[in-house]
Amino acid sequence: MELLRTENIVKYFGEFKALDNVSISLNKAEVGLIIGPNGSGKTTLINVITGKLKCDSGKVIFKNIDVTNKEPHVLYHLGMVRTYQNPLPLKEMTVLENLLVGNISKGEHPLRAFKYSSWIYEEEQQVERALAILDFLKLSHLTFQKAGELSGGQMKLIEIGRALMTKPNLIIMDEPIAGVAPGLAHQIFSQILRLKKDGISFLIIEHRLDIVLNYIDRIYVMFNGSVIASGEGDEVADVMSDPKVIEIYVGGK
Repeated sequence: MELLRTENIVKYFGEFKALDNVSISLNKAEVGLIIGPNGSGKTTLINVITGKLKCDSGKVIFKNIDVTNKEPHVLYHLGMVRTYQNPLPLKEMTVLENLLVGNISKGEHPLRAFKYSSWIYEEEQQVERALAILDFLKLSHLTFQKAGELSGGQMKLIEIGRALMTKPNLIIMDEPIAGVAPGLAHQIFSQILRLKKDGISFLIIEHRLDIVLNYIDRIYVMFNGSVIASGEGDEVADVMSDPKVIEIYVGGK
């Protein structure tokens, strides 16, 4: 079942055409990968998909809804969230507090704040969910540690944890294993595969192909703002041996 689709996305920065009729798709419970050299348009594309940038033409369809140029908070409520290449945890707060902070509680409403019984159960449920997510991510031992004391790889797992607190359908990730030791990088993607089994989809930008290619269902290769090759399933290996793809990575363009 298709979850996300872009149709002929075009994006200009002044006279520069950053995206040139980009069309991609992703099904439910799939891990999709976007690769390409620096400046190929990868991050611009996910910025358009997630509402951080507005496109000049084309469409973004999510869950059969036209969400083109919708604000990020609208997409959040529909079940689309993203993480960034450089994690931004609240460093003086604990790991548990970092997972809880993004959730809206009825107790924050000024007219309900004093009616303890109307919101305490909801907050208890949120804490239980956060603890379960930390256990799932194998971070329970860090529950009460300050986020600023974590390693870079652990911070990226916390980013995934915060995304999971929103009960998403799609998590979009920009270089989730950049700068992460190989062992932890494989752990991150192993957790992604476990989440895929629960029906969550992932759209990922990543340069570390030696690791990420082992975990994906679908691939798109971008160059100069366009998709120049794509494939799914067994076709992924064919894409990586495509002369056009080899040339942009090895040919010095």
